[in-house]
Amino acid sequence: MTAPLYVVSSGAEATTVLRRLARDGWQTRSGFAVTDTGWDVSAGKTVRYGRVTDTDTAALAVLAAARGAGVVCVCDPSSPHGLSLSADLARIGPVGTDPVPDNDSGGDGLAVTQEQAALLARLADGETIAAAAEAEYLSLRTANRRIASARKSLGVSTTREAVLAFMKHQAR
Repeated sequence: MTAPLYVVSSGAEATTVLRRLARDGWQTRSGFAVTDTGWDVSAGKTVRYGRVTDTDTAALAVLAAARGAGVVCVCDPSSPHGLSLSADLARIGPVGTDPVPDNDSGGDGLAVTQEQAALLARLADGETIAAAAEAEYLSLRTANRRIASARKSLGVSTTREAVLAFMKHQAR
């Protein structure tokens, strides 16, 4: 099993990744210092996370990843510092920068059902939840439940984040 390695640009994106990893059974720990006495810490399914603001913190993140821990680094991936960090982590394994993965759900790569996608598409077009529910012939309560389920499937906490993730996927 390969430990997850991520370089994301914001705390919100890190939270999305960490929630998804926690659902998959990973233990999340703040900070990159790994104090376990054994060199290989991959058996614990631990993900270390934090903001990378300097080269010392980046070195700790890379060392934690080399020892087998997953890492979620909050750092602008397109900055010189972020590119260097990504390159160092890429020597260990594949590095993700997108908090919303491509999941196989319905064959289109989006982690939501067709009904949820229809609601999200209407919200992306600027409709309210009530208007989207009416257009899809749903009660407001059912529409809200489907949107809540879509948020959970996408690993986000707000409807706005779900709509943004949906729009990002549609742009591909």
